[in-house]
Amino acid sequence: MQLQAVEPTKKSARPADEESFEKLFLESIQSSKEIKEGEIVPGKIMKIGPEFVTVDIGYKSEGQIPIQEFMDPKGTILAQVGDQIDVFLVSTEDEEGLVILSKEKADKLKIWDEIAEACEKGEVVEGRIVQRVKGGVSVDIGVQAFLPGSQIDLAPARDLDNLIGKTFQFKIIKFNKMRGNIVLSRRVLLEQERQVKREQTLGQLVEGSTMQGTVKNITDYGAFIDLGGIDGLLHITDISWKRVNHPSEVLKVGDSVNVKVLKFETEKERVSLGMKQLTEDPWAEADMKYPKNSRVKGKVVSLTDYGAFIEVEEGIEGLIHVSEMSWTKRVKHPSAILKVSEMVETVVLDIDKDNRRMSLGLKQTQPNPWDELVKKYPPGTKVTTEIRNITDFGLFVAIEEGIDGLIHISDLSWSSKIKNPHDVYKKGDKVEAVVLNVDPSAERFSLGIKQISEDPWAVAVDRYPLGTPVEGEIVKLAEFGLFVKVEEDLEGLVHISEVADEKVANLAERFKVGDKITAMVLSIDPEERKMSLSIKSAQHQTDRQVLAAAQAKQTRKKPTLGDVMEEGLKKKPRQKKKKEAAPEDESSA
Repeated sequence: MQLQAVEPTKKSARPADEESFEKLFLESIQSSKEIKEGEIVPGKIMKIGPEFVTVDIGYKSEGQIPIQEFMDPKGTILAQVGDQIDVFLVSTEDEEGLVILSKEKADKLKIWDEIAEACEKGEVVEGRIVQRVKGGVSVDIGVQAFLPGSQIDLAPARDLDNLIGKTFQFKIIKFNKMRGNIVLSRRVLLEQERQVKREQTLGQLVEGSTMQGTVKNITDYGAFIDLGGIDGLLHITDISWKRVNHPSEVLKVGDSVNVKVLKFETEKERVSLGMKQLTEDPWAEADMKYPKNSRVKGKVVSLTDYGAFIEVEEGIEGLIHVSEMSWTKRVKHPSAILKVSEMVETVVLDIDKDNRRMSLGLKQTQPNPWDELVKKYPPGTKVTTEIRNITDFGLFVAIEEGIDGLIHISDLSWSSKIKNPHDVYKKGDKVEAVVLNVDPSAERFSLGIKQISEDPWAVAVDRYPLGTPVEGEIVKLAEFGLFVKVEEDLEGLVHISEVADEKVANLAERFKVGDKITAMVLSIDPEERKMSLSIKSAQHQTDRQVLAAAQAKQTRKKPTLGDVMEEGLKKKPRQKKKKEAAPEDESSA
């Protein structure tokens, strides 16, 4: 400075420029001594080129930063000449003598410092979920951080893809700057918030009160409603007065709903909620609105194996049982007649509002054809019909379109010998039968084949008096006796004790099926349809008759002389007449 004092006061511009250059050079040397590699330093944007941004950090040379570090995701340059920025000094000089700088590294180091400070103070950071990774998601909080799946929400998050792109607040639960490891938690914040709301909600929970909540989760049996820090269960039966097959038909997660507190267990903090209780029960006046035998229209809402459910109005349903769908058709499944969403007219058969049940009839909207059958087919009417089906207990025969009659196995034959109708009849056979009974209430039409002919047992007593010998054919051998066919549909039993006077040990040694025998009628019970026969009694009777005839022959009297003379005298007058007649003949001659 002394040298400058002795110089002339007036000089050209050049010495002044030299003085300024010297001053700047000295400042540059002084500042360059303070700049260190690996630190963040301030700088000024001097130029924005197509590839680089030139930044002056007060060093002997300027530095360049790739222009990409100043662009947003859309490619817009977020910088202007003259902007003051912080940059990271990578190197004071490269091979070309340029200063190497980085804006991104400076930003990240600043963010790490801010995150470290937030972690120490327990502050909240904000970030955006960017992608799924193993065990959770990656979050951009300025740097990449990890959010475990268990820390995303209060309940395990199932759809992580739905969270991508969303911004939330987080708590840092683990931080390691050296390793670049940051672990976040959203659940911690939600639990804190939930606890505050929980205390407020518990103070307001009263049975019978109405509260607002949010649908938190949906299951097959109902929905869980977040009332504010505490969850309540809205059972599927309490969602609506109308039929709800699944809660998702009415609710979805996130819905805001008004509910009524039905029950609150303080100790267990268990809350039962209802939605339908906020509206009037439609069953309250149902019996007055839908009296028995009245006609109502409704929509088919469900079909089951046993019937169809009809929605008469919202909250009131009735059941049409399959047996009430047609007078004549055998409905195996309601889908043969009805379909879901179809509108039908029905008749109220019964209503029980206390148990919330309504029985409906579809066939009752049409005339009952069974009432006409009673008039058309009085008992005793003979019909010729076709066998439609054969079962173990009888035959189903065609009466009219959609109406079958039953010939029970007991009404096939008077002898009751038919054990399986399949052995005697086949489907499609024509049979003649007699109408026994028509019952419209039970929809039964009973017929009989055996009634076509007279019951042989009814006249058996008159036809076969006790002691009468009968001839028959052995149709069955049993250990205790012989079954003998006396006539069609009439059988008798010869007990083993009635076979012979001597004891018979084995009937098969003496008889076989098909043998013809003669037996005596010992007893007849028409009601029990039993006839007792005896071979030995018939044999005794025959023996007595033979003996009586023999005795009669042996005791016959031998002719005496008197008998001969008497016989002769009876013959003499005839001879005399002949002799007397001779002269007359001669005289005539």
